[in-house]
Amino acid sequence: MVTYYTVLFSISLILVAAYAVVWHKHYDLFLSLIFCFVPIANLGYLLEEKALSIPEVLIAIKITYIGGSYLILFIMFAIFNMCDLKLKKPLRFTLLIITTVIFLPVLTIGKGTYFYKDIQGTVVDGRLELSKIYGMGHTLYYVMLVTYVIISCAVILYSQKKKRDVSTRTIKYLLVGELTTVFIFFVVKIFKLNLDLTPLGYIIDEIFILVIASRLHLYDVTDTVIDTISLNEEIGFINLDKKFNYLGSNSLSKKIFPALEEVRIDQNVSKNESLNKEIVSKIQRFIKDNSKDTFLKKHGEKVYQVNIDYLYNGKYKRGYMLFIQDDTQDQKYIKLMENFNSKLQDEVAQKTEHIVLMHDNLILSIASMVESRDNSTGGHIKRTSEGVHILMTEIMKGNEFNISKEFCKDIIKAAPMHDLGKIAVDDAILRKPGRFTPEEYEKMKIHAEEGARIVRKILKETDDATFRKIAENIAHYHHERWDGSGYPCGLKGEEIPLEARIMAVADVYDALVSKHVYKEKMSFEQADQIIMEGMGKQFDKRLEKYYTAARPKLEAYYKSLE
Repeated sequence: MVTYYTVLFSISLILVAAYAVVWHKHYDLFLSLIFCFVPIANLGYLLEEKALSIPEVLIAIKITYIGGSYLILFIMFAIFNMCDLKLKKPLRFTLLIITTVIFLPVLTIGKGTYFYKDIQGTVVDGRLELSKIYGMGHTLYYVMLVTYVIISCAVILYSQKKKRDVSTRTIKYLLVGELTTVFIFFVVKIFKLNLDLTPLGYIIDEIFILVIASRLHLYDVTDTVIDTISLNEEIGFINLDKKFNYLGSNSLSKKIFPALEEVRIDQNVSKNESLNKEIVSKIQRFIKDNSKDTFLKKHGEKVYQVNIDYLYNGKYKRGYMLFIQDDTQDQKYIKLMENFNSKLQDEVAQKTEHIVLMHDNLILSIASMVESRDNSTGGHIKRTSEGVHILMTEIMKGNEFNISKEFCKDIIKAAPMHDLGKIAVDDAILRKPGRFTPEEYEKMKIHAEEGARIVRKILKETDDATFRKIAENIAHYHHERWDGSGYPCGLKGEEIPLEARIMAVADVYDALVSKHVYKEKMSFEQADQIIMEGMGKQFDKRLEKYYTAARPKLEAYYKSLE
């Protein structure tokens, strides 16, 4: 009998050693506890068999119950975890307390009657034979064991039917091991065998759990990926806590960032000038804007992509992780594509510029053709376009209107189109050598609306919607007045688009300082007086300072035409 228990105790120790060999850092805690408590329980059985006095046997029994009480609980916890049914911590803690409360009466054996009402021993042939009378505590102990076994079996059967992400091999091993333990338990109790098979049941459980453990970590995708990454020489990682203290890295990371060789664990890397510049500054940028989570690091002939992410411990952010991969081929491809795209863009830009130039020349030709029908406006398009350019130069210096360079280019480009609508005016009116009658003036005013319609039609296929709208507004509203007395719509104040307000100043100024068939040109002083008097009435008052600044250049330009 002693030999039997000695062998089982020895096997349990050997299995502990085997478990230590296959042990993986990501193994469940309860697996390790099982392999710790089985030898304790089996040691109790061995000591009980070798005991020759009641005090010795009482100590052995207590050791046996220490192992037995917690073993069945840890096996149940391990089964829950292996079947991917996580018990919440409060529930695990409650079960642990219940088990402890049920176990504590064991410590009163020999002193009280709650667990054993009485225990007697007689030495026969050198072996102590016991006679026990069980108490309520013992009954409660077995109720607890049976309950834990039933729950464990229920969890295994549930996983068999419902959990597709749990290995069927694992479930089979768990079920066979658990049923074997139950079978041995009842055989001993029903047949009242002198040879206790319970420690053998523990050994069988250990064997099945060891077989399961040897493959268990393979089913944890997260753990296997982490291990693969850490051992892969083509992938690097660097871990830092929230205060940029160094937590560790692998060999590839140290090759790419040699300064890591100088840093000790828990040392702040920001104090290292190289790492502060290359790593910490990039993490700080990532903290401000999580979209900036990537940067490139060149090392020798290779280019590595470094991705920054938060380092998690459970669901809590505990620091930062830099994930490093060789990106050389992708970067070469990107560079090749960039060169190709750059060349293609240059070619497209040249073609586009040519098309735009043709388009602009066509529009200018149409405007010149319209102008040629009007005896009184020779050179008006060119002069007003230059006037707009001079005004826009001054406006952009102060830029009170907060306009863009693109707006400036578009209004200068659109200026020649402001009188296109005159193509719809009858020659008899357009070419009249004198002033218009009221009726003729009304017909003349239609050129604003007609101009907008023509511009809209000419530019309807252009991709530049902003330019199209600016050109249309200039043609449509350049005769509107700030006080609302203009035409064709009688717009007032800021209802008039800014581009039309600017065009109006250049258009009127040209009309004043240029010669017409029905009047001589005015002096610059006279024209300036009229323009200034019109500020706040005919023109936007805010344009006054820009007109005043532009006046010397306007006068110089018109003098150059004389």
